[in-house]
Amino acid sequence: MLVTLLSVPGCPHAAVLSHRLDEAIAGRTDVTVIHQVVREPAEADRTGMHGSPTILVDGTDPFRRPDEPTSLSCRLYRKMDGGDQGMPTVEELRRALMKQAVCGEGAA
Repeated sequence: MLVTLLSVPGCPHAAVLSHRLDEAIAGRTDVTVIHQVVREPAEADRTGMHGSPTILVDGTDPFRRPDEPTSLSCRLYRKMDGGDQGMPTVEELRRALMKQAVCGEGAA
């Protein structure tokens, strides 16, 4: 499984999300993580970045809302209680990875 963390330069949430992702995949040998800095709107379109930071699991954004356009802006993630947060929790990351592992491409 390939996990890509997309972020703009200086994103305040990217480092914390990277640590959460490390925690979510601890002990797993089937996950490769790459970090990619996105600087241009065309690159956001090409990579599927829906705000910074974005996580892609095998090329799919498991947290994307249907109406969410590609963007270089700061991203907000929907919490279980309906509020917003700057990044997914460790548990939300684990669930997204498990869903992808069980269901395959496009399952997230």
